[in-house]
Amino acid sequence: MQEDLDFIIEDTEDSMKKAINHLESELTRIRAGKVSPTMLDGITVEYYDAPTPISQVANLQVQDARTLTITPWEKKMLAQIERAIMGANIGVTPQNDGIQIRLFMPPLTEERRREMVKKASGEGEQAKVAIRNIRRDSIEQIKKLQKDGLSEDIAKGSEKTIQEITDKYTSVVEKHLAAKEKEMMTI
Repeated sequence: MQEDLDFIIEDTEDSMKKAINHLESELTRIRAGKVSPTMLDGITVEYYDAPTPISQVANLQVQDARTLTITPWEKKMLAQIERAIMGANIGVTPQNDGIQIRLFMPPLTEERRREMVKKASGEGEQAKVAIRNIRRDSIEQIKKLQKDGLSEDIAKGSEKTIQEITDKYTSVVEKHLAAKEKEMMTI
C-alpha cells in the first residue's frame, strides 16, 4: 500500500511539472514587445512532403529588439515560409526581399499589451485547471486505496501532501504570470 501511495504522490508531482512546462512553453509564444525566434514555434512548412518547423529549414536571427530575419537554407522555401507565417496569423506581415524574410514587430499599444496579458492569464488559468484535475485524480486514487484497506489516517495525510504539492505548483503558475505581465507591460 505504501508503495502505491508513494507512486501516486510521485506521479502527481511529475504531472504537475508537465503542466508547468506546458505553461512556460505557451508563455514564450506570447509576444512581449520584443521579437524572439520562439514566436515561430509551432509554424510548419511542407519540406519534402513532411510538415517541418521553420527553425529546421531556415536560419532565424534576431537583428534588433523588433526585427527577426529568416534565411532559408534553400531559396525555394522562401515563398512557403512566407505563406506559413501569413497563415499562422501571428500579427506580423513578412517582408520578402528574395533572399531572406524580415519580420518587423510593430510597437505594442497599451490596448494590445492588455490583450496579451489577458491571453497569458488564460494560459495560466488552463494550467491551474490542469493542476486541480491532477489533484482530483490523485485523491480519487487514494480513496480507492482506502476502500481496499488503507487506514484513514494515512489516506488523510496523503491527501494533505497532495494538497501541499498542488499549492506549490499553483504558486509557481502565479509567479510565471506575474513575471510575464511585468515583461509585457514594461515599454
